[in-house]
Amino acid sequence: MPLKRGLFLITGLTSVTLGTIGIVVPLLPTVPFILLAAYCFARSSDRLHNWLMTHPWFSQGLNDWKNKRSINKRLKRKAMIMTTLSFVVSIAIVPLLWVQIMLVCMLCILLLFLWQIPELD
Repeated sequence: MPLKRGLFLITGLTSVTLGTIGIVVPLLPTVPFILLAAYCFARSSDRLHNWLMTHPWFSQGLNDWKNKRSINKRLKRKAMIMTTLSFVVSIAIVPLLWVQIMLVCMLCILLLFLWQIPELD
């Protein structure tokens, strides 16, 4: 069991790091990494799980998702806008047509996923 707990802890710490970097780096998603970190911390460290669930940046979204399986309308709109902007910048920078097409497809799939998430009013 200590090995499993350690793997969850390392995965959680890595996810928080990548999620935090994803706030400013295009194409590196924040939300999935923070959700993964919450999942991992719940199985490895009560202290870190509590820290993440009460963190000013992440607590509202995590608690809404945990309790209601939905997100705030404003947060959802912001996620969709930032995702679109990140992908547009990446598509403009990448010189290869096949990569641009792949990015457009990924953007459409991600926006469809975000659009289907229930909203809180």
